[in-house]
Amino acid sequence: MTDTNDAPALPKIPFNKPALVGSEIAYIADAVRSGHISGDGAYSKKCHQFLEEALGVPKALLTTNCTHALEMSALILNLRPGDEVIVPSFTFVSTVNAFVLRGAKPVFCDIRPDTLNLDERLLEDLITARTKAIIVVHYAGVACEMEPIMAIAGRHGIPVVEDNAHGLFGKYKGRWLGTFGVMATQSFHETKNFTCGEGGALLINDPSMIERAEIIREKGTNRSRFFRGMVDKYTWVDLGSSFLPSDALAAYLYAQFEMRDAIQTRRQHIWEMYHSALAGWAGDHDVRTPIIPAGSDQAYHMYYMLLPSLDVRTRLIAHLKAQGILSVFHYLPLHLSDMGRQFGGREGDCPVTENVSDRLLRLPFYYDLSSADQERVIDAIHQFEGWA
Repeated sequence: MTDTNDAPALPKIPFNKPALVGSEIAYIADAVRSGHISGDGAYSKKCHQFLEEALGVPKALLTTNCTHALEMSALILNLRPGDEVIVPSFTFVSTVNAFVLRGAKPVFCDIRPDTLNLDERLLEDLITARTKAIIVVHYAGVACEMEPIMAIAGRHGIPVVEDNAHGLFGKYKGRWLGTFGVMATQSFHETKNFTCGEGGALLINDPSMIERAEIIREKGTNRSRFFRGMVDKYTWVDLGSSFLPSDALAAYLYAQFEMRDAIQTRRQHIWEMYHSALAGWAGDHDVRTPIIPAGSDQAYHMYYMLLPSLDVRTRLIAHLKAQGILSVFHYLPLHLSDMGRQFGGREGDCPVTENVSDRLLRLPFYYDLSSADQERVIDAIHQFEGWA
């Protein structure tokens, strides 16, 4: 006899799911048939051109991932042991590691309580004679306060690098994110709006850095000049490594770029659905939802909530998991990590980061998230009772 109370289990809702939105498979097959699936083939060049034209940047170069784009920026800036780099503590480890690999010391800056971006009001006090770069992260695709940041950097003659892993096609006061600093980095990891599984790009806004960037990306050789017919042979001329992604990955990515409007429109709809449906619930339970300042056009990269405490967040994650819904927290404070403490990080140095890290929860967010599944997530949140 069948127990009528044993209803079939609902399908699980992952936190993220990579999507096929256009001609990804056809373009990969075309790249294979072309006989060129190593770096800088036809689809890589299409991606470069797309980014350069869409954003108005002098040069875009695909990389194997955003980490490598950041490592390239550290090489281009000639960072050396003894140099200091100002970075937010609330970020992914690559934002810091890329510069520590060159011997630089990270100087951790706290974040704003509203956007969770680097707090520009703290920036000037962290600058010393050894500061050689300021790294900003546009968290969740919402712009840092670039006007004051660039003004401070300009007064001190310090280059700014934008870690724009979350923010492709976001804007600050009408200008694309990734076009303010001397360089910016992009991520095409499978969790990002536009993906090829693993991938990245370096955007170069200072034309004087383009030639060296090409050399560093090509293992320290002037191979790019050789392919353009500018030299009759190429040789080792600088530091470098192999940062080129396969053209098969670029083919997948270019198909996603072609669907830019559809992807961004769908993600905007998902974000706005969460924001509207959870507003009253959040207000009733001391939960903070994302704040988008005036003048910021976000990239619709993620939807997060700040719960009242770590205990409440832990219980809500478990509550959602019990209903087949995966939700996740985000960055741990880098200044309190094992490595961060080696650079002098101490509890209390970045109080907003420490507080936010314990309370932030990210909800399922991906192109193929159906309206029915999103309603399941929202209903499950409304049913949560673990406040005590």
